[in-house]
Amino acid sequence: MPPDPLSLTFSALADPTRRAILARLANGEATVTELAEPFAMTLPAISKHLKVLERAGLISRGRNAQWRPCRLEAAPLGDVTTWLNQYREFWEDRFSRLDDHLQDIQKGNSRE
Repeated sequence: MPPDPLSLTFSALADPTRRAILARLANGEATVTELAEPFAMTLPAISKHLKVLERAGLISRGRNAQWRPCRLEAAPLGDVTTWLNQYREFWEDRFSRLDDHLQDIQKGNSRE
């Protein structure tokens, strides 16, 4: 059974090199050579990272004569945000209840 899109996205985001590549692409298209510049790794190693990002739908590659610029595709990140928002609501509720409890404790301490 193939992994679901959310799992592919999280797997791609698990690596700091791939996150750095996405951060760079947030500023606009770049070639593989441009993306490789800040890293101490070979172009084939960068290409492997790009394939993971492409398989997850986080980047696409165009064709412009002899080079293939990469561009960020943000839709899968929107799916991650949707998934995470469920948990954000959960934690906001928990923190709100904790805040209420701490205020009750402080009110009780101020009466002593």
